[in-house]
Amino acid sequence: MTELASPQRESVEPPCPRSPGTSVQEYLDNDARPVPAVLRYDINEDYGTAPLDVERYYTREFHDREVQKVWRRVWQFVCREDHIPEPGDHITYDIADDKLIIMRQHDGSIKALYNVCLHRGRALRQEGGRVGELRCPFHGFSWNIDGSSKFVPCAWDFPEIDPSDFPLPEAKVASWNGFVFINMDPNAEPLEDFLGTMLNDWERWDYADRVVYSHFGGIVDCNWKVAGEAFIEGFHSLATHPQMMEWLGDENTQYDVIRGENWSRQIVPQGVPSPTIANHISEQEVLDSYYETRAFYTQGKGRDLSVGDDGTPRVPEGSTARRELAAHMRSALAEMSGSDQDHWTDSELLDGIQYFVFPNFYVFAGPRTNAVYRFRPYGNDPDRCIAEVFLLAQAPADGSHPKPPEPRWLQPGETFSDIKEIGLLGPVFDQDMANMPFIQEGLKTLRTPGVQLARYQENRIRQYHAILDEWLARD
Repeated sequence: MTELASPQRESVEPPCPRSPGTSVQEYLDNDARPVPAVLRYDINEDYGTAPLDVERYYTREFHDREVQKVWRRVWQFVCREDHIPEPGDHITYDIADDKLIIMRQHDGSIKALYNVCLHRGRALRQEGGRVGELRCPFHGFSWNIDGSSKFVPCAWDFPEIDPSDFPLPEAKVASWNGFVFINMDPNAEPLEDFLGTMLNDWERWDYADRVVYSHFGGIVDCNWKVAGEAFIEGFHSLATHPQMMEWLGDENTQYDVIRGENWSRQIVPQGVPSPTIANHISEQEVLDSYYETRAFYTQGKGRDLSVGDDGTPRVPEGSTARRELAAHMRSALAEMSGSDQDHWTDSELLDGIQYFVFPNFYVFAGPRTNAVYRFRPYGNDPDRCIAEVFLLAQAPADGSHPKPPEPRWLQPGETFSDIKEIGLLGPVFDQDMANMPFIQEGLKTLRTPGVQLARYQENRIRQYHAILDEWLARD
């Protein structure tokens, strides 16, 4: 692993224009708390302006190459450690044709066993839960939770099987910050090497003390990359999420892209207006809109902030909406957690500090209730994908880690807005997902040389596809 500590990073001025609005770094100059070095670098290394070929989004040939050269070789997030706290606890994880069982062992370790009976190929488990063995419903072959053979029915009729050497195949497993990853390539590099210098960034944010309080998802009619790309740029907010313009600095977003890494970052400033309306809105209107938007979608109960009995707070003379919102967030978190939250910067309390790890792990940093996104193919259909969101909060003050709730899958006719406990995030997701099927259809109609991307605001997408191409080019 490359040893490059975050404080040693040197900002690199992008080789292209940026929004004329106030930059993230300028907002950080006025933060109410000392800003750590991890938020002070600003690097966006150029990936040019060449269009992307469209076949990568819908052809069977490209999908099959991704399965063989990416999904079967890359590290991918499967669950949180809290999903499987006790021996025998497990979840099932499917990716294209591959099915795995992620199982907690008696010694506390975790194994990823291929979910298939070695007799006739029947899946051993259809869902997660807790078991004392893995028994095939077809003929009764069974294995211990560590994958070792437990029972071969009519063993006299299988002279070729040595029960002492008949284990279930395994994939590699590793954990980071409470997240569990698997890799089906036995020769894969260690997870730490794959995550690279991002590990240094995260020394400030300990997610081992986080718990999943909501997990939801659905099937979307688009390629998994079409869905994933929408969440590594804020350029679409102006047209897709106009209700957030008064308190979301969409064009001001900072995008950090570093060659040679499998990750990128964006910092979306909140509590500030979009540059398109910044000259026509007051600080009080910014703060009012922030609260009113949440109250409209959450019946007054936001995930982190809600309006009190005294109504919307006021912005004192000489202060800003951003500073007041951060102060309110500190107080709310302290009350919820029962511990002091005074050291957190305004940026960590408000901004969308999102890290993306190739190919499909999206995690937000900071102390508040934050989200983790995951997008993956739906079976072997290049025109459909599974979109999931995990919402994480600080663990209870008593140090307990409640087992996460079962995932809620959208049923026909439902929308993300129907999941009331996720508040504003539901309508925002619905706005995003409404675009996806039309993008998938449009890509098949495109007659230009390819998909054209913004040089700065969509450079994370360019890096994303450059990494994808590198994996596809490997032997």
